[in-house]
Amino acid sequence: MPKIVDHDERRRDVLTAASRVIVRDGIDAATTRAIAKEAGLSNGVLSHYFADKDEILLSALRESHRRIRERLTAKVGELTGLAALREVLLDNLPLDAERTQETRLEVSFWSRSLASDELAEVQRAEAGELRAAVHGLLEEARAAGEVRAEADLDDATEHLLALVDGLSLHLLLYPGRLRHADLERLMGAAIDGLATS
Repeated sequence: MPKIVDHDERRRDVLTAASRVIVRDGIDAATTRAIAKEAGLSNGVLSHYFADKDEILLSALRESHRRIRERLTAKVGELTGLAALREVLLDNLPLDAERTQETRLEVSFWSRSLASDELAEVQRAEAGELRAAVHGLLEEARAAGEVRAEADLDDATEHLLALVDGLSLHLLLYPGRLRHADLERLMGAAIDGLATS
């Protein structure tokens, strides 16, 4: 009897393998051969699931974003305003092993996105979703009287997102300079600076 293969599971396995190679060895090392080896498959099997390396990379990025969205939805739950905003922003920082791997994966794609319109489009769409979520939570917080009425929410959104990116990079590049508690404190201070006294 022929072996039954779960094609969706096989695709997920390939994407997980691709993410591991990228995080461990860098995005340039994520060749189809390296990804196939990491997944325990032959190079030829990959072609049954993905057209080429770019499709694998793009799918790995989308899969990472999907998992992050699911986790965030569960974390935020019924929270609103500044409490929800705090959860969203802290979740986007590399404060544990899982989020560190996600951040390393994301950052690995940044330089490649500068040369790939398709990757850049995915990055921009995801960044746009996060920006809209942060801005929406700030508006919700202001409507609830949690944020100063005079605060420029567009500027506040950009500041908070830039802080996420900057703190994430600093923790990855200069691990001895910042601790997880420092990231939490700095992000908390930025959010608290918007709050009504």
